[in-house]
Amino acid sequence: MKIDKREILAALLPGAALALWAIGGWAAFSATLDAAERAALAAMLQERVALILLGGLLLAGVLGWALREAYLRWVAASARLAEEGRVLLAADVEREIEPAGSVETRALAELINRLAAQRAELRADVAAQVREASRSVEQERNRLAALMAELTQSVVVCNLDGRILLYNSRARTQFRALSSAPSVSGGAELIGLGRSIYTVFDRALIAHALESVQQRLQRGAAHPSAQFVTGTRAGQLLRVQMAPVREIDAAPGEVSLNGFVLMLENITRDFADESERDTLLHGLTEGSRASLGNLQAAVELLDDEGIDAATRERFHGVIRDEVRAMSRRIQELASHTAQTMKTRWPLEDMLGADLLAAAARRIEAQCGCRVATGAVDGALWLKVDSFSLLQALVYLAQRLVDEYELKSVSLRLGEASGRARLDLAWIGATMSTEIVMGWETDAMRIGSETLALSVRDVVERHDGAFWFERERVRHESFFRWLLPLAASSEQLDAAQIVKTESRPEVYDFDLFRASEQSRELAERPLAELAYTVFDTETTGLNPGQGDEIIQIGATRIVAGKLRREDVFDQLVDPQRTIPEAGIPIHGITPEMVQGAPTIAAVLPAFHAFAQETVLVAHNAAFDMRFLELKQQATGIVFDQPVLDTLLLSAVVHPQQESHRLEAIAERLGVNVLGRHTAVGDAMVTAEIFLKLIPLLAERGIHTLGQAREAAQQTYYARVSY
Repeated sequence: MKIDKREILAALLPGAALALWAIGGWAAFSATLDAAERAALAAMLQERVALILLGGLLLAGVLGWALREAYLRWVAASARLAEEGRVLLAADVEREIEPAGSVETRALAELINRLAAQRAELRADVAAQVREASRSVEQERNRLAALMAELTQSVVVCNLDGRILLYNSRARTQFRALSSAPSVSGGAELIGLGRSIYTVFDRALIAHALESVQQRLQRGAAHPSAQFVTGTRAGQLLRVQMAPVREIDAAPGEVSLNGFVLMLENITRDFADESERDTLLHGLTEGSRASLGNLQAAVELLDDEGIDAATRERFHGVIRDEVRAMSRRIQELASHTAQTMKTRWPLEDMLGADLLAAAARRIEAQCGCRVATGAVDGALWLKVDSFSLLQALVYLAQRLVDEYELKSVSLRLGEASGRARLDLAWIGATMSTEIVMGWETDAMRIGSETLALSVRDVVERHDGAFWFERERVRHESFFRWLLPLAASSEQLDAAQIVKTESRPEVYDFDLFRASEQSRELAERPLAELAYTVFDTETTGLNPGQGDEIIQIGATRIVAGKLRREDVFDQLVDPQRTIPEAGIPIHGITPEMVQGAPTIAAVLPAFHAFAQETVLVAHNAAFDMRFLELKQQATGIVFDQPVLDTLLLSAVVHPQQESHRLEAIAERLGVNVLGRHTAVGDAMVTAEIFLKLIPLLAERGIHTLGQAREAAQQTYYARVSY
């Protein structure tokens, strides 16, 4: 509890006043006596000085106690009543204030309780009317939820800043597959309300697609959309279709967007399956052709001398005709299959730098050689079949490594005469034109798999060109591709598209109005920020003496709402014993953490989950100390702002005796469930924080910077771990 200086002053003031009165009275009385009288008086009092002092101390104590009790009864009780009244007013808490203090203060508390009860009745009546009025809206919400749940496509709705506003369960599953740490976070670091879609997609890629949609809207297209293929950090290939969310209140004839819808399809497996089917069909046709060759050879053996000439000739003619017909049909089928394989996949827009990054990853993984990216024009957009082109690049790199033992290659991308120039280059080994032609026409082989397409087929699919070239001065050789460019136009950044006021709140679409980059973070209102509220369970209370984290739990607050479904919950193997004394508190046994990931694996996933948010914890200094001690070992730094509900409670309730989590929850009417589990404590802390925001506003604290500054002025801010 905060030390109240006025209470101390009330207790000490009577003693100080009595002492001053005694000193002043003695000085005034002594001034009226002569020397003999003063000596006689001093002699008389000298033997009774202890009794006089004791009486004075007792009198001062009684008066101090009486004045302190008066202060607590009339002043402190009124201050506590005012604090609790502010809670009822600003934090939407329904509970009665316990009367305390003087008769007048108790009467005032009873009056406040009656007013609070009347307000609760009015709120209940308003809530009933709102529920009745929103019945049809809730029905539409359920229909939308059912529709989204049954969609076979992954659907994600974003605002123009790339913040996720809505997604379905299929999208959650899709993002789990894209996560680089699925066993730790289950993809939670990639998707969630208020999270940025740019953790998965390049910002320029989205801006390019938005530009295409905007241009089609301006041309009057009724249902404009854009489609592109991109690689992800996890090595997956995604086909993405984008549709705009138009501004409903736009002026007539004006084209205005306030968001976009992404429909995602992972095509990595589809292309692999198609390639496998092509290989099987190719093997079938080649095997049939070989069988026909054997059949024709067997026919020749039928020229037996025992058969008369006319019969032999007649059978020979029939068999030859059938063989020719079957050969012709097989040849036509093979030709049709090859042509279909070359043309059935449409070319799609892809950022050139994205293609090179995907190619570099695959070549390094498949061929075991280093890949450098040289001069790359980051503004080039290609129109390609990315999968077959990546296969061709990997195939050529594999042959260079296998036959010439190259240790490194490089990739370059630029523009030449209205086409994209893609080079696969290396230093040293050279080759003849005949070898290059053989590589170009051979069926591509990657690892143990032989593909139906050749490099030449891939070139023809793109209506491009391919050749080998050598620069003798630099002793450099390279394969060069000429590929088609996507339709070029002036690039538009998503932020340049006109934004207007969003539609009314439906399914949290009010996030369309958020602009995370519009103001400095410290100047942002608390109600507008996104938060990650977290808690840790540990082996003990001494992070500097070897205690370790055994569980991290977190949830998120976005647009002023607690997102209970957006949760991070992970047990951690502390790689040390868990003291038995702590097990009854947190309920985590050594068996529960056995086989769990270590903190080195968990922290990167939690860091991704919490990125671009403000961290919130109760007694945050304790939890942050555990995280800080792992910075050097893991390289993970949590450098975002931190708010502490313990300190904020001390700001809004300086007169309260306790700022423990349970005490704050009781004051603010928050139910405590799952106490001493990381997720349970994080949920309670999040609800407390939401109720503290309006109480801070009552004290003139509206922004993040103001909240942090006020928290640092409290007594508890001096505590360190």
